[in-house]
Amino acid sequence: MPIYEYELCEGGCKVCGGKFTLTRPLSAPPLTKCPACKKPVRKLISTFSSPLKLKPLSVTDAKKAGFTVLKKSGKGEYERQ
Repeated sequence: MPIYEYELCEGGCKVCGGKFTLTRPLSAPPLTKCPACKKPVRKLISTFSSPLKLKPLSVTDAKKAGFTVLKKSGKGEYERQ
């Protein structure tokens, strides 16, 4: 299930702090009010998790992972390594 971030449209709240996150199924209707204080809310555009830096796979790593490694041998021609 995705995690959604929400913030109050106006003002603050001691219960929710003005911002909160919820795990909700995709099929759930859009949230319009805070479940804690019942004030109107809007959904925020969140960041997502992605690897910061990946090292390229070596030929031996690719072969161990089950990939077929090809090397260009001519114009439009490839051969297995």
